[in-house]
Amino acid sequence: MRIVKIEEYQKGERVTISPGEYYVTAKPGVISTLLGSCIAVCLYDRGRRLIGMNHFMLSNPRYSRDLPLNTTDAGRYGIHAMDLLINAMMKKGTCRHELRAKVFGGATIINPDSPHDNFFCVGQVNCRFILQYLEKEAIPVDAMDLGGDFGRVIHFSNGDFAVHRRKVDSLRSDKLAKRDRYCWQTAIEQQQAALTEIDLW
Repeated sequence: MRIVKIEEYQKGERVTISPGEYYVTAKPGVISTLLGSCIAVCLYDRGRRLIGMNHFMLSNPRYSRDLPLNTTDAGRYGIHAMDLLINAMMKKGTCRHELRAKVFGGATIINPDSPHDNFFCVGQVNCRFILQYLEKEAIPVDAMDLGGDFGRVIHFSNGDFAVHRRKVDSLRSDKLAKRDRYCWQTAIEQQQAALTEIDLW
């Protein structure tokens, strides 16, 4: 998997993923991404303190028109992105029945008033797909923020498994970038503080 950006902070890390990517870690840290009509699924196993996130663009190749499906862009499609994420988490020691989910994204950014049967309904299709997929796989959904007509920036913390979400507002991008940095740095600081309170035997 290709990682766009990893920022070290204290003894933790903040990983930023882009469309088609996923990341899994048991280390203290935060996984972040920016969403429009795409979906990000945050999976976690509380007992193993394991988190993972993916970011997929389309529910399946039907909505990709003429784009080819190959191993390099499999993560773009929900059905493959979920398999990649779950398998990566299982390689780290989890079992499917231990996984829980939080899901975000699926906005209708372009032509929100257009008919639901055209290509611009991809956000709605993505929302429907991920809820049906998680139900079929018996993965409980603990939180979700889907649909709407706005983008989202999300930060998924391995400390308390919280997801911090904000709406995208390009008019205040500088101020919000500072708030984002404060958000993920605070999450890592809290994780580090919690680790120092635990006696390992």
